[in-house]
Amino acid sequence: MPEIAIHGPAGRLEARYRASRATAPPVAVVLHPHPLHGGAMNNKVVYTLFRCFADLDFSVLRLNFRGVGRSEGVHDGGDGERDDATAALDWIARENAGHGPAWIAGFSFGAWIAAKALMARPGVAGFVLVAPAAAKRDWSFLDPCPCDGLIVRGGADDIAPADSVAGLISTLRAQGRDARLETISGAGHFFETQLDLLRGRVERYVSGRLAG
Repeated sequence: MPEIAIHGPAGRLEARYRASRATAPPVAVVLHPHPLHGGAMNNKVVYTLFRCFADLDFSVLRLNFRGVGRSEGVHDGGDGERDDATAALDWIARENAGHGPAWIAGFSFGAWIAAKALMARPGVAGFVLVAPAAAKRDWSFLDPCPCDGLIVRGGADDIAPADSVAGLISTLRAQGRDARLETISGAGHFFETQLDLLRGRVERYVSGRLAG
Protein backbone atom coordinates (compact mmCIF):
# COMPACT_ATOMS: atom_id res chain seq x y z
CA MET A 1 0.00 0.00 0.00
CA PRO A 2 1.58 3.29 -1.05
CA GLU A 3 2.52 6.13 1.25
CA ILE A 4 0.84 9.27 0.05
CA ALA A 5 0.56 12.90 1.10
CA ILE A 6 -2.72 14.78 0.98
CA HIS A 7 -3.22 18.49 1.34
CA GLY A 8 -4.77 19.34 4.70
CA PRO A 9 -5.81 22.64 6.23
CA ALA A 10 -2.57 22.80 8.26
CA GLY A 11 -0.31 21.47 5.50
CA ARG A 12 0.82 18.06 4.32
CA LEU A 13 -0.88 15.02 5.88
CA GLU A 14 0.95 11.70 5.80
CA ALA A 15 -1.33 8.81 4.84
CA ARG A 16 -1.56 5.25 3.57
CA TYR A 17 -4.02 4.37 0.83
CA ARG A 18 -5.33 1.14 -0.64
CA ALA A 19 -7.33 1.53 -3.85
CA SER A 20 -10.09 -0.94 -4.64
CA ARG A 21 -10.12 -2.68 -7.99
CA ALA A 22 -13.92 -2.53 -8.07
CA THR A 23 -15.92 -0.15 -10.20
CA ALA A 24 -17.53 2.55 -8.07
CA PRO A 25 -16.23 1.07 -4.80
CA PRO A 26 -17.33 2.15 -1.35
CA VAL A 27 -14.76 4.36 0.37
CA ALA A 28 -13.59 4.67 3.98
CA VAL A 29 -11.31 6.78 6.16
CA VAL A 30 -9.86 5.37 9.41
CA LEU A 31 -8.70 7.64 12.24
CA HIS A 32 -6.16 7.00 14.99
CA PRO A 33 -6.17 7.49 18.78
CA HIS A 34 -4.91 10.50 20.74
CA PRO A 35 -1.70 12.01 19.33
CA LEU A 36 -0.52 13.18 22.75
CA HIS A 37 -0.63 9.60 24.04
CA GLY A 38 1.29 7.99 21.19
CA GLY A 39 -1.61 7.59 18.78
CA ALA A 40 -0.72 7.26 15.10
CA MET A 41 -2.01 5.62 11.94
CA ASN A 42 0.08 2.45 12.50
CA ASN A 43 -1.76 1.66 15.74
CA LYS A 44 -2.81 -2.01 15.70
CA VAL A 45 -6.53 -1.28 16.07
CA VAL A 46 -6.39 1.30 13.28
CA TYR A 47 -4.52 -1.12 11.01
CA THR A 48 -7.06 -3.85 11.81
CA LEU A 49 -9.91 -1.56 10.75
CA PHE A 50 -8.00 -0.51 7.64
CA ARG A 51 -7.47 -4.14 6.59
CA CYS A 52 -11.11 -4.96 7.31
CA PHE A 53 -12.33 -2.28 4.91
CA ALA A 54 -9.69 -3.23 2.33
CA ASP A 55 -10.76 -6.87 2.43
CA LEU A 56 -14.36 -5.77 1.86
CA ASP A 57 -13.07 -4.11 -1.34
CA PHE A 58 -13.33 -0.52 -0.17
CA SER A 59 -10.90 2.11 -1.28
CA VAL A 60 -9.57 2.99 2.17
CA LEU A 61 -7.29 5.62 3.68
CA ARG A 62 -5.66 6.02 7.08
CA LEU A 63 -3.74 9.14 7.99
CA ASN A 64 -1.65 10.79 10.64
CA PHE A 65 -3.35 13.82 12.13
CA ARG A 66 -1.52 17.15 12.07
CA GLY A 67 1.72 17.07 14.07
CA VAL A 68 1.99 13.25 14.01
CA GLY A 69 4.74 11.46 12.07
CA ARG A 70 5.39 13.38 8.86
CA SER A 71 2.14 15.33 8.97
CA GLU A 72 2.62 19.07 9.24
CA GLY A 73 1.01 21.31 11.82
CA VAL A 74 0.46 20.90 15.56
CA HIS A 75 -2.14 19.12 17.68
CA ASP A 76 -5.34 21.20 17.90
CA GLY A 77 -7.42 19.41 20.51
CA GLY A 78 -10.14 18.22 18.15
CA ASP A 79 -11.35 20.91 15.74
CA GLY A 80 -8.23 20.85 13.60
CA GLU A 81 -8.21 17.05 13.58
CA ARG A 82 -11.84 17.10 12.43
CA ASP A 83 -10.74 19.28 9.54
CA ASP A 84 -7.93 16.82 8.75
CA ALA A 85 -10.52 14.03 8.65
CA THR A 86 -12.86 15.94 6.34
CA ALA A 87 -9.92 16.73 4.06
CA ALA A 88 -9.25 12.97 3.91
CA LEU A 89 -12.91 12.28 3.07
CA ASP A 90 -12.78 14.87 0.32
CA TRP A 91 -9.53 13.42 -1.07
CA ILE A 92 -10.75 9.83 -1.21
CA ALA A 93 -14.01 10.94 -2.85
CA ARG A 94 -12.06 12.77 -5.57
CA GLU A 95 -9.81 9.75 -6.13
CA ASN A 96 -12.84 7.49 -6.58
CA ALA A 97 -15.19 9.37 -8.88
CA GLY A 98 -18.66 7.88 -8.80
CA HIS A 99 -17.81 5.93 -5.64
CA GLY A 100 -20.28 3.96 -3.56
CA PRO A 101 -21.16 4.68 0.08
CA ALA A 102 -18.63 6.63 2.16
CA TRP A 103 -17.79 5.38 5.66
CA ILE A 104 -15.69 6.74 8.49
CA ALA A 105 -14.13 4.81 11.36
CA GLY A 106 -12.03 5.71 14.35
CA PHE A 107 -10.50 4.32 17.51
CA SER A 108 -10.72 6.08 20.90
CA PHE A 109 -9.91 9.79 20.24
CA GLY A 110 -10.25 8.92 16.56
CA ALA A 111 -13.82 7.75 17.18
CA TRP A 112 -14.69 11.18 18.58
CA ILE A 113 -13.08 12.87 15.57
CA ALA A 114 -14.90 10.50 13.21
CA ALA A 115 -18.21 11.56 14.76
CA LYS A 116 -17.28 15.22 14.37
CA ALA A 117 -16.29 14.67 10.74
CA LEU A 118 -19.50 12.88 9.76
CA MET A 119 -21.46 15.85 11.11
CA ALA A 120 -19.41 18.10 8.84
CA ARG A 121 -19.94 15.77 5.85
CA PRO A 122 -23.57 14.59 6.05
CA GLY A 123 -23.12 12.43 2.95
CA VAL A 124 -21.29 9.81 5.03
CA ALA A 125 -23.37 6.61 4.95
CA GLY A 126 -22.02 4.75 7.98
CA PHE A 127 -19.63 4.86 10.90
CA VAL A 128 -17.61 2.48 13.05
CA LEU A 129 -16.60 3.87 16.44
CA VAL A 130 -14.24 1.63 18.41
CA ALA A 131 -13.79 2.26 22.15
CA PRO A 132 -15.23 5.79 22.12
CA ALA A 133 -14.26 7.55 25.36
CA ALA A 134 -17.86 8.66 25.80
CA ALA A 135 -17.39 9.78 29.42
CA LYS A 136 -14.35 11.94 28.63
CA ARG A 137 -15.65 13.87 25.60
CA ASP A 138 -18.57 16.10 24.72
CA TRP A 139 -20.76 14.29 22.19
CA SER A 140 -23.64 16.79 22.20
CA PHE A 141 -22.74 17.87 18.65
CA LEU A 142 -24.41 14.64 17.40
CA ASP A 143 -27.78 16.34 17.18
CA PRO A 144 -29.03 14.76 15.08
CA CYS A 145 -26.56 12.17 13.83
CA PRO A 146 -27.06 11.84 10.04
CA CYS A 147 -26.36 8.12 9.62
CA ASP A 148 -26.44 4.69 11.25
CA GLY A 149 -23.41 2.85 12.52
CA LEU A 150 -21.60 0.45 14.81
CA ILE A 151 -19.99 1.05 18.20
CA VAL A 152 -17.60 -1.58 19.58
CA ARG A 153 -16.16 -1.64 23.09
CA GLY A 154 -14.19 -4.11 25.15
CA GLY A 155 -15.91 -5.63 28.13
CA ALA A 156 -12.91 -4.77 30.34
CA ASP A 157 -12.35 -1.27 28.94
CA ASP A 158 -12.25 1.28 31.76
CA ILE A 159 -11.56 4.18 29.36
CA ALA A 160 -14.82 3.54 27.48
CA PRO A 161 -16.95 2.18 30.35
CA ALA A 162 -20.22 0.40 29.65
CA ASP A 163 -22.54 3.02 31.16
CA SER A 164 -21.08 5.92 29.18
CA VAL A 165 -21.17 4.00 25.89
CA ALA A 166 -24.73 2.87 26.64
CA GLY A 167 -25.65 6.52 27.13
CA LEU A 168 -24.22 7.41 23.73
CA ILE A 169 -26.12 4.54 22.12
CA SER A 170 -29.35 5.66 23.81
CA THR A 171 -28.87 9.22 22.55
CA LEU A 172 -28.40 8.03 18.98
CA ARG A 173 -31.37 5.69 19.12
CA ALA A 174 -33.55 8.47 20.53
CA GLN A 175 -32.72 10.40 17.34
CA GLY A 176 -34.06 7.49 15.28
CA ARG A 177 -30.66 6.11 14.36
CA ASP A 178 -29.87 2.40 14.16
CA ALA A 179 -26.85 2.44 16.47
CA ARG A 180 -25.52 -1.09 16.93
CA LEU A 181 -23.47 -1.97 20.02
CA GLU A 182 -21.01 -4.87 20.08
CA THR A 183 -19.17 -5.72 23.31
CA ILE A 184 -16.17 -8.05 23.14
CA SER A 185 -15.95 -9.89 26.43
CA GLY A 186 -12.68 -9.54 28.30
CA ALA A 187 -11.16 -7.02 25.88
CA GLY A 188 -9.38 -3.95 27.21
CA HIS A 189 -9.16 -0.57 25.53
CA PHE A 190 -6.54 -1.74 23.01
CA PHE A 191 -8.05 -5.19 22.25
CA GLU A 192 -4.58 -6.66 22.78
CA THR A 193 -5.50 -10.32 22.19
CA GLN A 194 -8.90 -9.81 20.58
CA LEU A 195 -8.05 -7.99 17.35
CA ASP A 196 -9.39 -10.89 15.28
CA LEU A 197 -12.70 -10.73 17.17
CA LEU A 198 -12.84 -6.97 16.63
CA ARG A 199 -12.21 -7.41 12.93
CA GLY A 200 -14.89 -10.09 12.67
CA ARG A 201 -17.55 -7.96 14.36
CA VAL A 202 -16.79 -4.96 12.16
CA GLU A 203 -16.63 -7.04 8.98
CA ARG A 204 -19.96 -8.70 9.73
CA TYR A 205 -21.68 -5.38 10.36
CA VAL A 206 -20.25 -3.50 7.39
CA SER A 207 -20.76 -6.35 4.93
CA GLY A 208 -24.36 -6.71 6.15
CA ARG A 209 -24.98 -3.01 5.57
CA LEU A 210 -23.50 -3.19 2.07
CA ALA A 211 -25.60 -6.22 1.21
CA GLY A 212 -28.72 -4.56 2.59
